[in-house]
Amino acid sequence: MQNKVVVIVGASGGIGSALAFKLAAVGAKLVLAARDSSRLEALAQELSGEVLTIPTDITDAQQVETLIQKTVAEFGQIDVLVNAAGVGVLKPYNSIETADLDKMLDVNLKGSFYTTQAAAEEMQKRKSGHICNVIGILGKHSMPMASAYSASKFGVVGFSKCFAEELKRFGIKFTLFYFGGVDSPFWDNVSLKVDRKKMLSTETAANAIFFALSAEPQAVLLEINIQPDSHLFF
Repeated sequence: MQNKVVVIVGASGGIGSALAFKLAAVGAKLVLAARDSSRLEALAQELSGEVLTIPTDITDAQQVETLIQKTVAEFGQIDVLVNAAGVGVLKPYNSIETADLDKMLDVNLKGSFYTTQAAAEEMQKRKSGHICNVIGILGKHSMPMASAYSASKFGVVGFSKCFAEELKRFGIKFTLFYFGGVDSPFWDNVSLKVDRKKMLSTETAANAIFFALSAEPQAVLLEINIQPDSHLFF
């Protein structure tokens, strides 16, 4: 991963920041994207090597285009995109409000679509690239209280697989990550009662992404599914 240009969307979150430390330690060139500029700058100060911070609201397609343009202007290319941003509202189906649904579709589905689309356009020019979309287990399995959230995440799975089919002839790889509950700031504003001590750590999730990115060139890890033993979906 040395000198690889890696764009981490949702870099200020638990998984994104844990991954940033791992990649910085092996000499990757990092582009950190999230909405909160102060948190991005604080993270960048802790990292070694070349780090570019670009505050970005991924629900705005123009801001996503700017993210990609600034990355290429600074580093000349994009080797890896990691989509680790996400929001969640877990409520009974009949309590989901329009604003709840709009928020999850805008961030989780549209935001991931915009970033994947924009990065793929740049990668296609070089016939090389790796896109990692962090889905979560509720993009593969259903659960009560998660109808709107799962709708957004199942959507990411659908478009990712379509993109992968279209882009494989350009040497662009896709890996989808189905993590079970990860103890991250994601849960700070979720009303559902959960035992965070039994969840996966952000370090475990970051290790899985790092493993996929470090695989030998001819190996493509299509999907990685890791869940805590306290709550398994088969």
